[in-house]
Amino acid sequence: MTSKIKPAKGAPYARIMGVGGYRPTRVVPNEEILKRIDSSDEWIRSRSGIATRHWAGPEETVATMSVEAAGKAIADAGITPEQIGAVLVSTVSHFKQTPAIATEIAHRIGAGKPAAFDISAGCAGFGYGLTLAKGLVTDGSAEYVLVIGVERLSDLTDLDDRSTAFLFGDGAGAVVVGPSKEPAIGPTVWGSEGDKADTIRQTLPWDVYRESTSDVRFPAITQEGQAVFRWAVFEMAKVAQHALDEAGITAEDLDVFIPHQANMRIIDSMVKTLKLPENVVVARDVETTGNTSAASIPLAMERLLATGAAKSGDTALLIGFGAGLVFAATVVTLP
Repeated sequence: MTSKIKPAKGAPYARIMGVGGYRPTRVVPNEEILKRIDSSDEWIRSRSGIATRHWAGPEETVATMSVEAAGKAIADAGITPEQIGAVLVSTVSHFKQTPAIATEIAHRIGAGKPAAFDISAGCAGFGYGLTLAKGLVTDGSAEYVLVIGVERLSDLTDLDDRSTAFLFGDGAGAVVVGPSKEPAIGPTVWGSEGDKADTIRQTLPWDVYRESTSDVRFPAITQEGQAVFRWAVFEMAKVAQHALDEAGITAEDLDVFIPHQANMRIIDSMVKTLKLPENVVVARDVETTGNTSAASIPLAMERLLATGAAKSGDTALLIGFGAGLVFAATVVTLP
């Protein structure tokens, strides 16, 4: 039987056309964190590589930070907001179950009536969004797609938890994905390991918090640090190598490595395991930004390009991994 459905008429390939970021104005040094936990600046730096992080003020909401980052990405891409055909927002810190924050952001940037939805994939969320955006562009469902990773993790941080109080930061990163005449976003290697879901989790479900009659603290993010570290170090290097293989390149072909900014020790271990050449630029934004989950990769990308450490046209390996446990890795050409 012959199908009556017309074939899709999208672009042959997709690429990242522009990038933008927003970091809250308040910078929080380790010394401030130490007021609530029994630790030291040396211990925090040695365990995580983090010296400072940005925390959002009352006016720096998930929406406002996203709008700022999105505006920069759209301008960098050289298009207008009206040309955006879809808005994808990855976040775990938008506290309304519905509607999706993507719809509000789409309206506030003046995008017209694009498709708009949120993604909940933790620290791999940007990679998930990038993969979906590539599919929309090549399918023809949208010519330009705005992908945002945004978090206010300070709202989900237990400042008395010695193992996590120093980890998290706030911010937003955004990219515009559009048509390309040549491959510029490689195949995505992604997946999940749900048997390890409890290693990174919210301390209480929202319904348990709502129904509690005792003095229960607001839910926060907690994790089994050693288990997460081992998984990231040993398993994610394999995923990163798989992404290189799927893109048909080797470590020697790379210019830039942008992993999720979770922990400096994880980053350094992956660099060693992948045997990256010394000339490969490695994002280490975690030192001054902390772990911003879905926002970490686009924020790190934006900073590398803004400082000149990376340049347009460079070949970069991206990998995100986190709660779920989920992961996503791909090779891209930087905008």
